[in-house]
Formats: sequence, C-alpha cells, structure tokens
Amino acid sequence: MPETDPTRRWHRLTHSLSAKLNVLLLGAMVVIFALLGYLNVRLHRRHLEQNTLLSAERISDVIKQSTTDYMLRNDREGLYRTIQTIASQPGMVKIRIFDQDGKITYTTDPAELNHVVDKSAEACYGCHTQSQPLARLNRPDRFRIYRNSERVLGIITPIENRPACSNAACHAHPADQQILGVIDTNLSLARADVQLAESSRRLIFYTACALLLIACLSWFFIWRVVGNPVKALERGTKRLAAGELGYQIGVDSKDEIGELAQSFNEMSRQLQAEHNQNLAWTHTLEERVDQKTSELKRAHEHALHTEKMASIGKMAAVLAHEINNPLSGILTYSKLLRKWMEREWNVGREGGPESGPEDSRHQEIREALDLIASESRRCGDLVKNLLTFSRATPMNLQPTDLNQVIGRSLRLVQHQLDLAGIHVEPQLDPNLPLVQCDAAQIEQVLLALIMNAIDAMPQGGNLWLATSFEHEPTQARIRVRDDGSGIPPDVLPRIFEPFLTTKETGRGVGLGLAISRSILERHRGTIEVQSELGRGTTFTLTLPAQDSADARQTPADAQDKVVATVRR
Repeated sequence: MPETDPTRRWHRLTHSLSAKLNVLLLGAMVVIFALLGYLNVRLHRRHLEQNTLLSAERISDVIKQSTTDYMLRNDREGLYRTIQTIASQPGMVKIRIFDQDGKITYTTDPAELNHVVDKSAEACYGCHTQSQPLARLNRPDRFRIYRNSERVLGIITPIENRPACSNAACHAHPADQQILGVIDTNLSLARADVQLAESSRRLIFYTACALLLIACLSWFFIWRVVGNPVKALERGTKRLAAGELGYQIGVDSKDEIGELAQSFNEMSRQLQAEHNQNLAWTHTLEERVDQKTSELKRAHEHALHTEKMASIGKMAAVLAHEINNPLSGILTYSKLLRKWMEREWNVGREGGPESGPEDSRHQEIREALDLIASESRRCGDLVKNLLTFSRATPMNLQPTDLNQVIGRSLRLVQHQLDLAGIHVEPQLDPNLPLVQCDAAQIEQVLLALIMNAIDAMPQGGNLWLATSFEHEPTQARIRVRDDGSGIPPDVLPRIFEPFLTTKETGRGVGLGLAISRSILERHRGTIEVQSELGRGTTFTLTLPAQDSADARQTPADAQDKVVATVRR
C-alpha cells in the first residue's frame, strides 16, 4: 500500500487539470520564447554584421583615401608602407590591390604578388558577373564572407579614374576607363563571432530565466485560480456522493468556476431538500403502514374474538339446554327430599323420645341437601349467564342521556357502596349530547364495572365516574376509575376473555367483561382498560354521538340528580 500511494498521487498530479494547463502553457511559452530568442539572435547577428560591414567600409575608405596621394604621385614605396601599416592593425587579415586585368599589384601576402586571379573568383564576381565590368557597385555586392581558418569579411572598394589620374603625366590613364582597379580588404570576424556567441548565450540564459519565472508564476496563478476551485469542487462532489447532502462550497470568484460552484451549492441544497422530503414521506408512509397494520391487527383480533365468541356462544347454548333440565331436576328433588326427611323426622319424634345421634345425622343430611340446592341454583345462574352471553338479544336503540343512565346505575348499587365504604365522585358533563343506544344494556355494562370496582376495594376507597364529549370524531366517553388493587399485568391483556376472573371462588364466573365488550361492539363503540397494581383501574367506554341537531339539548339537572343520589 505505501508503494502505491506515491504512484497514485503522481498519477493524480500528472492527470489533473492544473498540470495539463501548466504543461500546455509551458509548451506554448517554450515555443514562443524559442522563436523570439531565435529572432532576437538573428536580429542581433544581423545588427553586428551591419556594424561590422559599416566598420569595414570605413576602413576600406580610409585605406583608399590614405593611398590616393601615393597613387597620384606613383609613389609605390609610400603606398606599400601605408597599406602595410594599416594591415598590421588588429582584425586585419590582408589587403590586396587588383588592376583592371585582375593582376594583384600589391598584397600583404607576398605569395600572392603579381598573381592573376580568375575574374569569376570571389574577389571579382561582384564586378564581372556580366560581360562588361560594372562601373559602380551597390553596397551589398561589395561584401562577401568566406571561411578560412575563421570567418573573414572581404570588402571590395573600386578605384575610380579621376580627372587627376587621367590628366597626370606620370601614369596617365585613358579618360574613358572608369575603374582603374580595386582594393580588396579582408577583415577577421572572429571577435564579432565571439561577441555574437556571448550575446546569444546571454540571450538564451535570460530567455530561460524568464521562461522559468513565467512558468512558476503561471503555475502559481493556475493553481490559485483553477487548481484550488477545482479541488474544492472535487472534494464537494466526493462528499456529496458519500451522502453528505447539503454540503456547500465557498465561492470566492465570479467567473465560470464560481458560477459552477454556485450551481453545485444549489444542486446540493435541492438534493438535501428532496432527501428530507423523501425522509418525511418515508416516515409518513411508515406511520401510515404502522397505523394500517395496527388497524388490521385489531380487525384480525376482533374477527378472532368474534369467531371465538360465536363458538363459545354456540357451545354455551348447547350446554345450557343440555344442563338446564338435569339441574332443574336435581334442585326439585333435593327440595322434595328435604321435605320428606322433615316430615318423617317429625313423625318419628312424635312417637318416641329424642335421640342424640339421630338428631346429628338428621342435621348433616339437611345441610347436605341445602348444599345441593344452593350449588344447583349457582349452576342455574351460570347457565342463565351463558344463555345471556350466547343469545343476541335485540337492542332498543333510542336517544339516551348517559348522565341519567349513570344516575340510575348508582341508585341501584348505592346501598352496596355505602356498606363497602366507597366514596363516589361523579364528574358528568352537563352539555353531553344524546347518544343513540340501548339504555338497559349500557346500564348493565355500568353495573358490571361498578360491581368489579366494589370487589377491588374491600377496605373502601374512591370511585370516579366521568362523562365527556369529543368533536373529532363525534363520540361520547364514559370513564369508570377506582383506586383499588388493580389488575396484574399478565392478566390485563386477557381481561375480556370469557370465564377469566381475578375474584375469589364463588364471587363470579368471568363473563361480565366479555358481555360488556360484546354490548359495546354491537353499539359500534369500544371499551378500553388501564390498570396498575396497587393504584387502581380505569375503564373507558366510547359510544358514537347522535348527529341530530337537537342532540345537545340535554336536561340541565342530570348531574344534580346524580349528585343528589350519591349524597342520599
């Protein structure tokens, strides 16, 4: 891994946009500066050559002017000494004088004296390129550059036939002869070449330094203007791809990259908003799914409960019919047997003295018969409750004031409440609307709940009965709360099952709450329970309210009647 990281960083560096821009810019600058350097060197070379040519021309003119008097006087010795003096100066290679026939009449190189050169040679081509020699040379045609051991500049200076020459008696020349000869001056270009090379090296060095400086500055500005913003965009894109929605990039410029960063920020905000909206929709869908699942679960439980109740009802009806007749017979014959025993015992006592052991046996038989009769009655009550539970009695639905139903229920059990030492706290809503229900069945439910509360408070306590109304949905509520012993948590989920009871043996058969739930369901209502051990139990009854306009016109004195009943 450590070996691949530098390779990866190098690959990323060489393939980045900044590196590409730097390479392209550096390449363009190298080409441009190389071309500019070449042009500058060439221009400098030409400038040096022009200066050299100008200097050579001046030297040639000086030689011509210095030797003119000697030529007019035909003073060859003075002419040669002057030329020799000039040729001994630094930078002079040689000086030659040609006559009109191409003969070297004088030269600083003795080996060339009196030689006749070819007119097509380098010293003569400027004048003899045509059939007739030129009487006047243009300036560029007078110069030539050739290489010996070094570069040499040769300049040809024609010697014109002046009137003084044609009229002189010493060596008169014909007047029609325009050119008497030429002076060929050869100057060394070594020093000029050294200066040119040095100038070229300096120019190249300065160009390279300028190129390096511009490259560094360009890299800095490209990294600052392009590299950093692009890196910021790259980091933002990676963080956005990693799930950090809403990530914002700092916008420091107003160019295209700044506009791109603003577009990225806007896109990030929109993605975050869409994501939050999707999360909200997902949460809403989850809540709705949970709600529908709960409703389906309650519907399924209700269907199971209904099916279970139907099965139990059918079984109860069958058992009730099958058991009722034998129980009636047992109760009847137990009563007859007790009467027969009483009659026989009375007859036997009239005929003789009392017998102690017989009296005790008679007492035992009478108690056994009483026990048979009482248990038969209890079985009969059980069968009666089973028939009530299994039989769907028709409901007498009519607008009912629930506060009055509660008042009647309390009047029926007021004596038992007083004996148990239970204080009743009615909290009835005087504006409670009328409810479409069967008052007798609702009263049966309330009596069952009140009796359960009495059994849960054997040492006395408090009982609260409250009514209330809710507008959405329109429904009336009845709360029956006590501060008794409460219901165990393991029994609470099964409290509405038939034959489930927490009372002592003989105090109940466990059908009261099951019948109450069946009655509420037939009224399209609900019954719910909340309980804590040692703190009491609360039953909440919910019934749909009547929709008529006069449903809220309830008797104003309903609560006063209930309170008066409780206090009485």
